[in-house]
Amino acid sequence: MILTRLLLGLGTLFVVSLLIFFAVETLPGDLAQEILGQSATPETVAAFRKQLGLDLPAHIRYYSWLSGVVSGDMGTSLANGRTIASLISARLENTMFLAALAAVISVPLALFLGIVSALYRNSFLDKLINTTALTAISTPEFFVAYILILFLSVKAGLFPSISNISNTLSMSEFLYRSMLPALTLTLGVVAHMMRMTRAAIINLLASPYIEMAHLKGLSRTRIILHHALPNALAPIINVVLLNLAYLIVGVVIVEVVFVYPGMGQLLVDSVANRDLPVVQACSLIFAATYILLNLLADVLSVASNPRLLHPR
Repeated sequence: MILTRLLLGLGTLFVVSLLIFFAVETLPGDLAQEILGQSATPETVAAFRKQLGLDLPAHIRYYSWLSGVVSGDMGTSLANGRTIASLISARLENTMFLAALAAVISVPLALFLGIVSALYRNSFLDKLINTTALTAISTPEFFVAYILILFLSVKAGLFPSISNISNTLSMSEFLYRSMLPALTLTLGVVAHMMRMTRAAIINLLASPYIEMAHLKGLSRTRIILHHALPNALAPIINVVLLNLAYLIVGVVIVEVVFVYPGMGQLLVDSVANRDLPVVQACSLIFAATYILLNLLADVLSVASNPRLLHPR
């Protein structure tokens, strides 16, 4: 099963690489002309196109780019001449740290709220939690970010509105400056995980073995934690890992709002500078991360419920 999923993931990544490369190819304008400016002579533009390899057919350039990526060479940035690998490495670490911080906050909170909502189904507390969750899902992330900046930064002064981080900061200062973007991401994903946890547990509460546990006199808390929750792990693991994937690949807007030096900010800056090799590399890394976490979700779901290996 793992091998099949891995081969499907590699095939998907190959198709995504084709889409990324040829989508960049269809962008309007001449890259060489954009970099050199309108005052450049046609001879200079032609020489620069040859230097960049833009005079070669698209399929040859795609093969050269893909073979370089497979061998670990992502190319060179057109904006500053640095290797893309060195340019991305620090930004990727920052994005992974931000995603991990948001996950540490959101996953326990979502599981707790989902269990509480299932315990007190149809009560005022359940309706309040669900209404808040639906509101959080429906609100755009950039709006949530600006609301948090207004109340937690401008009015309360608890956190800085700009996440100006660097490797010279201590861990506590790093956490402090990353808290606002992490809270923004948390509000965006905790609602999905909470509602899936609630739905999975409520679906199991109608099972015969749960009714037997009720007849034996067990408390509702013990029934949910020791009987319902372990059997609801497969869908919960799926939604948690898919939201973790979103935390990593969906940080673009949040990083731009808080000027957080991660992959999302690098992607936006590279698009603005028409640094197409960096755009392609960032897009491919985001796609690979999403596919890998989907594979991990499948494996862990089967590990928590082996019956999924033999569906009826």
